[in-house]
Amino acid sequence: MRNRDLNKENSIKQKAIEIIVKEGLDGFTINKLAKTCNISVGTPYVYYKDKDDLIVKLVIEEGNKMEIEINKGFDPDSSLEDGLRVQWKNRYNYALKNPLLLPFFEQINNSHYSHRFNEMFNEKPGMFMSEFKNNLLRFISNTVQRGEIAEIPFEIYWSIAFSPLYTLLRFHQQGKSISGLPFVLTDEMVWATFSKVCKSLKE
Repeated sequence: MRNRDLNKENSIKQKAIEIIVKEGLDGFTINKLAKTCNISVGTPYVYYKDKDDLIVKLVIEEGNKMEIEINKGFDPDSSLEDGLRVQWKNRYNYALKNPLLLPFFEQINNSHYSHRFNEMFNEKPGMFMSEFKNNLLRFISNTVQRGEIAEIPFEIYWSIAFSPLYTLLRFHQQGKSISGLPFVLTDEMVWATFSKVCKSLKE
């Protein structure tokens, strides 16, 4: 049995993310991964059983890393504006530092893999981003109990609270707006949008 090489394993994971973002899941194969990494086609199988195993483990690993980052300094007992501001700051900084990971997760969310991870997220506590889920649900519950926002379905809350930020980040990563014009996201844009989001949630 061949020995595991941490540097090689990390390279395989990084190149896998790059290929999936660039060519989509349909364009991702172990052969293409090996060629991109300049390794033999058998090397990825030292670390993963097959393509499916690689993708699943990659999503879990990167998802749990993201969970740590977006939970930094987040207090579920804080006010709506204070707590949401921390969430926006963490998500914004995470996306800028890891520009491939948001489009990577978008690929996963738009694929058959999404059902598997939704099940882990909703039905298997402790397996996938459970601390993030618990903190956010507690935060929403607290803001409702204090009368800061009305009780609304989680999906509506999520759409109002975070979709504007992720849309701006997508434009930024693509380098163009929905009209095709050049676009660069600034701090001023982020926090002006944040103010409107808070106002919308409170209405």
